[in-house]
Amino acid sequence: MTDAAQPFDIPVFVVVPPRVLLLDVAGPIEVLRKANLEQRTVRFTVTYIGPSVTVGSSIGLAVTGVTALPERLPDAALVVIAGSADAPMENNRPWDEQERADQAAIVAWLKRAILPGIRLVSICSGALLAAEAGMLDGRDCTTHHGCIEDLARLAPTARVRDNRLYVENGDRLTSAGITAGIDLMLHIVAEAAGHACALAVARYLVVYLRRGGSDPQLSPWLEGRNHIHPVIHRAQDAVVANPSYDWSVASLAHLSGASPRNLSRLFNEQTGMSVTDFINLMRVALAREMLTGSQLDLEAVAMRAGFGSARQLRRAWNRLNDGPPSSARPRLPTGS
Repeated sequence: MTDAAQPFDIPVFVVVPPRVLLLDVAGPIEVLRKANLEQRTVRFTVTYIGPSVTVGSSIGLAVTGVTALPERLPDAALVVIAGSADAPMENNRPWDEQERADQAAIVAWLKRAILPGIRLVSICSGALLAAEAGMLDGRDCTTHHGCIEDLARLAPTARVRDNRLYVENGDRLTSAGITAGIDLMLHIVAEAAGHACALAVARYLVVYLRRGGSDPQLSPWLEGRNHIHPVIHRAQDAVVANPSYDWSVASLAHLSGASPRNLSRLFNEQTGMSVTDFINLMRVALAREMLTGSQLDLEAVAMRAGFGSARQLRRAWNRLNDGPPSSARPRLPTGS
């Protein structure tokens, strides 16, 4: 890193339970490792914590070097709870006394350590430990489809959602089975470091078809990315990094190292859409974020998203959505 400005540090504490599902740790934290390499604005500093220094994993590989559960967490910490495997490889025995004691220690620690301002993320069955600690009471949440009934039992006042990749409810974020933890962590990276960074990480992990937590459609920021052509990726990366710029086929061709004609041909072959369609897709995605996250009027949103007018935004929006742009605005409670 050569920039004089220091990156904003996000302390991440990964809770390693007994019989830890190794992919619950490796997948999401690999997202953070790559995010640290892709940009200089945010740095995720990861610490692995738990009741035991060494923990057996789902695949029989021991995880060691785990530090003790801290008495106090720093402000704005991100706590990630991995899930456990009932039947680890070559160890299909009942849970022993030490394993159950370690689980109880994690639950007790969560109750005293998760204070306001600390975000709690559960991967897969890690939600059960959060629920047992009362962290999901009255919240929307989810978990692995095989644990949905257990989650509802442990958190009877929670609104348990099934068939969801992940659910975000304030400072509680829960994900479904195993690889959904990667989707959730990409979402967290996108919020902290931007969509361009999350996209670069997704490409590195070859998970181009990442979806949003409750959206049955592909994330618009990753649509048209299920290919490995470097010329097209360079053009797409430029648009994603600055959708509102006055892009043309010629300017993108220059950046990507192709002729305008060849770029147009490759774009259609590799993505199934034209260069202009992709630009408008990104601008509409940016407009949606502004509509859901601000009180800007439609004209201001259109200009900031790269459209010449609200009319142009509506025209592009209607090609991609059933409802009008106003449908993206959060609904106010009755009487507001």
